[in-house]
Amino acid sequence: MLKTTTPSVEGRPVKEYLGVVVGEAIVGANVFRDLFASIRDIVGGRSGAYEKELEKAREAAFEDIETRAREVGANAIVGIDLDYEVVGEKSSMLMVSISGTAVKL
Repeated sequence: MLKTTTPSVEGRPVKEYLGVVVGEAIVGANVFRDLFASIRDIVGGRSGAYEKELEKAREAAFEDIETRAREVGANAIVGIDLDYEVVGEKSSMLMVSISGTAVKL
């Protein structure tokens, strides 16, 4: 399925707009990962553990939005917007939310 942040696809006119679709994923933080990330913050560098979790959440949200688009008969999603939020008690979870417009090209 074609997915783009632009409102259209050059050379491929939109034949039908099928509505807004959303994909979401929430991942929890891990005490050990938090500890190592805190050490990284002190000594510098990137937190590979958090990056992996963020990647997993983003992939799950994309799978979710694609499934919802297929359910309404779309072959593309245009105008995609990605949002990241921390949620839960003590901001212990990360939510990735993706929205876009399901279309038939």
